[in-house]
Amino acid sequence: MMTATERRQEAAGRVRAAEDAVARLRSGLAGVGVKLPSLRIDPVSCAGNEPAPLVDLGRCSIETALRLSVQLEAAAAHDS
Repeated sequence: MMTATERRQEAAGRVRAAEDAVARLRSGLAGVGVKLPSLRIDPVSCAGNEPAPLVDLGRCSIETALRLSVQLEAAAAHDS
């Protein structure tokens, strides 16, 4: 059985992993000219004793959605 300190450390590790994922995604998107202005960790998913952080991609303009679509389509074509 885990101690309270171990549970808190594990929870903090999950939040750090989510922060790293957001940073990596933000950087990768910036590399192809796409910015999701609302990209963040969902704060509600981090609440409680055992958080299960979710990445909130947020809302974006139609222009941003189309730029992202172009990049995804290009990547899919490259992988084919």
